[in-house]
Amino acid sequence: MNDNKKFIPCIYLCENKAWSDFKKSDVISEDPAALAEAYSDAGADEIIVFDLSPEGDDKLHEDSLHMLQKICKAVDVEVMGAGNVKRMEDIKKLIYAGCKKAFLNYSKEGNREILKEVSSKFGKDKIGICYSNPQDITDDIENVDELASELIFIGDEGKFKTNSLLPVVLFLETCDDNGLVESLKNEKVQGVTGTYVNKNYAKINDWKDVCKSEGIPLFRLEAAFSWDQLKKNSDGMVPVVVQDYRTDQVLMVAYMNEEAYNTTIKTGKMTYYSRSRNELWIKGETSSHYQYVKSLYTDCDYDTILAKVKQIGAACHTGKYSCFFNEIASKNYTEKNPQKVLDSVYDVIKDRKVNPREGSYTNYLFNKGVDKILKKLGEEATEIVIASKNPEEKEIVYEISDFLYHMMVLMAEKNVSWEDITDELSRR
Repeated sequence: MNDNKKFIPCIYLCENKAWSDFKKSDVISEDPAALAEAYSDAGADEIIVFDLSPEGDDKLHEDSLHMLQKICKAVDVEVMGAGNVKRMEDIKKLIYAGCKKAFLNYSKEGNREILKEVSSKFGKDKIGICYSNPQDITDDIENVDELASELIFIGDEGKFKTNSLLPVVLFLETCDDNGLVESLKNEKVQGVTGTYVNKNYAKINDWKDVCKSEGIPLFRLEAAFSWDQLKKNSDGMVPVVVQDYRTDQVLMVAYMNEEAYNTTIKTGKMTYYSRSRNELWIKGETSSHYQYVKSLYTDCDYDTILAKVKQIGAACHTGKYSCFFNEIASKNYTEKNPQKVLDSVYDVIKDRKVNPREGSYTNYLFNKGVDKILKKLGEEATEIVIASKNPEEKEIVYEISDFLYHMMVLMAEKNVSWEDITDELSRR
């Protein structure tokens, strides 16, 4: 078990809205994905989504799964899925939607019976258990510890107890900041979630400051180098090169002084020193185009910082995404970056779907429909197998290229992007 404690806001999801509590007393957001993104950007370590769709309402349940996909795609932290889980298929749908883990409600009849089945199928690391009555865990403790990886206690926090070896996330309905921190001192408690965390999510970094001062281990941005270890320019500052963490596109160059450096580390928001205004500059403070830190590196001479960030909106004051858009000179060259090549080919395929061209083989496949695309994909897969039995390496390269092309046609037909694929692979 990792000793680091976690702050985990949750979303009560139904009718594609985020509600205030399990009782669905009030709607707090018409855009749950945007709410999840706000939680993530505020420093949340994970997010739990509870599907509150009425049992038996398949339409609302499917709507919740689609929204869950959007949430998983919008955030940079792991998402856990719970609610409306009563069979193997429900676990599969949550994991396919992008959830790192799916939780069984042990208060529901039948969920104990499927624990072994789903743990065997997906692995115990993908399975968690929600419970409100400690006796439910005690009565089945051997299976719980063997077949699951985490617990969420949704009950009166004053009555919390567990004899399980598994880490427990404590659900806090009503609390205060002192009580929240005290809860995390319990060695059995891995994290806190619930309505109190949701209402006060903007305090997450403040809570982490308190936990750090109390010696409570947690996940947070920490600097391996102090400001004194970095080499400054003649103005006492360090230049910062800023990249998009997903694409590595260079967005801008700015400068940090000591206060900006320490503020960036503490808040997780890129903060610079404006030389023109002679003041601290939190990127996005006026435009809302914040930059959230993903990683910071220094170069071999310790005199430049490379920041990889999640950019909200545009990085440039002109409205351009990157400040580097004025071409000085360029040569024709063949792109070698695999992701850029795949994105480029995929973009052409998508364009053919929207803007057909006479004589285009891609349009021929789209016109024939998904069965023809699948037939060709199967044929190309077989060609890879045959080519692999031959000594000529080029033949394999050719056949794999054919397969990837037809696979991208299928992706475009089904509205699946490369980002969807790479996000899924990175989660694994």
